[in-house]
Amino acid sequence: MPKSAYRTSAQVPDSSPDVRAAGCLCWRPASDGSIEVLVIHRPRYDDWSWPKGKVDDDETLPEAAYREVMEEVGLKVRLGVPLPAISYKVKAGVKHVYYWSAELPAFTNGRPDGNEVDELRWVSPEQAGRMLTNTTDVEPLKRLIELHQAGDLSVRPVLLVRHAKAKPRSSWSRAEGDRPLAATGKRQALAVTKLLQTWSPGRVISSPWLRCLSTVTPYAKNAGIKVKERPALTEASHKRSPRKAAAVVETLFDKDKSAAICTHRPVLPTALKVLCHHLPAELRDMLPGEDPYLAPGQMIVLQVSRRHRRRAVSLEIVKPFDP
Repeated sequence: MPKSAYRTSAQVPDSSPDVRAAGCLCWRPASDGSIEVLVIHRPRYDDWSWPKGKVDDDETLPEAAYREVMEEVGLKVRLGVPLPAISYKVKAGVKHVYYWSAELPAFTNGRPDGNEVDELRWVSPEQAGRMLTNTTDVEPLKRLIELHQAGDLSVRPVLLVRHAKAKPRSSWSRAEGDRPLAATGKRQALAVTKLLQTWSPGRVISSPWLRCLSTVTPYAKNAGIKVKERPALTEASHKRSPRKAAAVVETLFDKDKSAAICTHRPVLPTALKVLCHHLPAELRDMLPGEDPYLAPGQMIVLQVSRRHRRRAVSLEIVKPFDP
């Protein structure tokens, strides 16, 4: 499960089967400076709720949230700040629903799929609170309102990715920069591509060594963007000058643009120190502190406030689905 300083979930006995679902609180700016949120009506239950659905067997929670919004209301979103999860009893056991905020342009509408959803409405957060049928659905809404009041609801993602699993050093006799992904790593790279789509970073920065490029280039090609190669992020360059690698990571916070950066395990401690400088105290302790820091293909996702441009307001550690 992704980690977040703002995510909560009820504890359930180990004997209770769990049902996992994910969704989004989609919001758009209003002309008067306020916001509107998207609520949906589900004819099967005759209730008002948020776009959400069960996690498929071959996907992660963020991917499920992204997919469910697309399927139910026809909107392609970028996941924002993780919101409090909710839990409640269903026939199959206990259902846990994980939510993210999702910002959309003003005047965005969407369309109900006509099956799961037969009506949608853009309403004020106050109206939504009165309309929601399930009282537990108010919990993520409260957090959304808090973020808006603090000026931290509009965010951009910054991601730190460890490259997928490479062939062992012991079985590779040629140049270290040419060591490719293992078969497992190639599958991980495809999973990384699907996962990155949920945050859709507009910049991709990578070590020029093959195993890093092979991890993030598939996403970049799908997104129609060019990978920016930075030699300072290689293991060899980092060993000579960690300061130069840190400077590259710091560029993630220099521009108001979403970005992902891919590097190697030995470079991660330096990268994590840079991220630490942009985190409030309650999030710093969530950063990994021991080798290997991240598993192959795993990533750290920060949501950086657009108003407070160099400050992250949430942190998640997410592993792609491992087929």
